[in-house]
Order: sequence, then structure tokens, then C-alpha cells
Amino acid sequence: MKRAERIAPITSLQPPYSLLARDIEHSVLPYTAQEKIGVIVYSPMYSGLLSGAMTRERVEKFPSDDWRRGNSNFQEPLLSRNLRLAGLLEDIGSRHGRTAGEVAIAWTLHNSAVTAAIVGVRNREQVSGIIGAGEFRLGQREFDEIESALTQEAMELSSAND
Repeated sequence: MKRAERIAPITSLQPPYSLLARDIEHSVLPYTAQEKIGVIVYSPMYSGLLSGAMTRERVEKFPSDDWRRGNSNFQEPLLSRNLRLAGLLEDIGSRHGRTAGEVAIAWTLHNSAVTAAIVGVRNREQVSGIIGAGEFRLGQREFDEIESALTQEAMELSSAND
């Protein structure tokens, strides 16, 4: 970004960002916050995986040309971890009358460097599961609960691979 800024100012960035795609957290987001560059993230529900509507059976029925079939987050052992995470998002959401998808979106917006989130839907019904995300904000307690679950899952996956 520093090299690109020598040519033209960067006013906005549009990277993927979600609980399952956090690559930008330690380098990109601090830089954009410091330089006052807008960040409009996409795929905060990780292509439906964190929406609360994804199931193992649904994943098994993906068409052969669906890119998610080859994505490790949609395969074991990560699929089980990610479905448990979606279940946690559902639990947190139910405490506030929100959906798992709204919690997933709110998690991305919890980072002050994130300006907005682009959320894709395929039909009218999916809109009702995320429409409240614009006004919902996670409290620190819920944010910490999610982070703790992610840390615990990472430790379990790591020890399973040893």
C-alpha cells in the first residue's frame, strides 16, 4: 500500500474478513487505521458458513463445481470446528434476538478499522437473517467469548495434529 500511495492516494480497501479469514488483522487493518483508509470488508459470514444456516448435509450436497468443496474450511476437521463456531454465534445471537449471521457481521464491525461490511444474499429470505446487523454491536463480553472459543478450538486442532 505504501508503494501504491506514491502513485495515487488510497481511500478505500476491500479485503475479505471474517472470523475464519483474519489475515488482515495484524498488518493491513492497523495500517489503514493509522492512515485513515476506509476498509469495506466482504464475506463476513464466510460464504454462508457462519450464517447459522449451514449444515454438514448442505455441504455434502454442494454441486461438484462449487468452489467451497475445495476449501479447507468446508472440509474436516475444520468443518466441525466451524459449525461449532456457528452454533456459538447462534447462542450469542439468541440472547439478543439476533441471528448467527448478524453476530458474524457484528464481529467484523467490532474492529474499529473496519468501515463497513458487504454482505451477499441469494434470495429475499436471507435478507431477514442479516438485516439487523447494521444496528447490532457486540459487547466486549460477547467478543471475548468468541475469541476464547476460537483460541480453544485452535489449541484442540493443534493437539489433534501433533
